[in-house]
Amino acid sequence: MCGCYRLSRRKQVVEEYFDCGSDEPDWNPRYNIAPTQPVPVIRQNPKEPVRELSLVRWGLIPSWAKDPSAAPKMINARSETAATKPAFRDALKSCRCLIPADGFYEWSRTGNAKQPYCFEVNDGQLFAFAGIWDRWRDASGNTVETCSILTTTPNAVTSPVHDRMPAILDPNSYDLMARSMDEECGCGARSAETLRRSADAVLPHKQSDQQRGERRRSLLRARGTRPDSGSSLLIGCAVRPSEIGF
Repeated sequence: MCGCYRLSRRKQVVEEYFDCGSDEPDWNPRYNIAPTQPVPVIRQNPKEPVRELSLVRWGLIPSWAKDPSAAPKMINARSETAATKPAFRDALKSCRCLIPADGFYEWSRTGNAKQPYCFEVNDGQLFAFAGIWDRWRDASGNTVETCSILTTTPNAVTSPVHDRMPAILDPNSYDLMARSMDEECGCGARSAETLRRSADAVLPHKQSDQQRGERRRSLLRARGTRPDSGSSLLIGCAVRPSEIGF
C-alpha cells in the first residue's frame, strides 16, 4: 500500500512540470501527506485539451456511498482487481487522474520496530501516481471530491520493504491517464492487467545525510517513531496506462 507520500515542490513548480493550470492557492512543501488530507490531482478538462490541477481529499468515497466512513480505508486501489470492485470500477473506467509527488514512504517491520524508507525517482524529481477520483454528495447536498492511488506488485528493490507499491506513470502517458472519458481510450472494455515496470526507469540512489535526516525527522515526528542512522533507498519505476488496462 501507499499510506504516506511527499510533495516538496510548490504549486507553481508542479503546474509548470505537468503543464496544467489551477485556481487553487499556493501550498507549503509537504513531507508527510497522510490519508484524508487534501491533495492535488491533475485531470483533463472534458471540453478542452488542457490539464487542470485541483485539491481533493485522499480516501475515495464512491458516489453511491451512504456516508464517508470508509474513506480512510480507500486510499489505495489494487490495479489487478479495481475493475471488478464496486467501489473502484466506475472511477477506473471514467474518472482517472494524475497524483503528483516527489517521494513516497514504506515501512519495514523487524520485531516490534518499524523502519521507514523513502523512495524517489531520479534523485527526487517530480512524478505522478496513477489515480482515480469520484464525486460524492452528503445529505445536505455538499459535494466532496476524493481520490485513491492505484497500487501494483513491487519491483526488486521495493519488495524487501513491502509487498505493494504505488503505480508510477511514464510521463509520455500523462495525457492518456488524465482523460476521464471511456470512449477515448477503451479502458472499459478491458480489465486492469498486472503492472509491468520499465527497467530503464529503475534508478537506485542514496540520499545525502542532510536530506535523509530532514525528511525522516519530518515524517517520524508525525509518526512518533525515533529515526535511526540507516540509509534509505531511492527508487523510481514507470508504467504505461495500457499496462493497467487503460
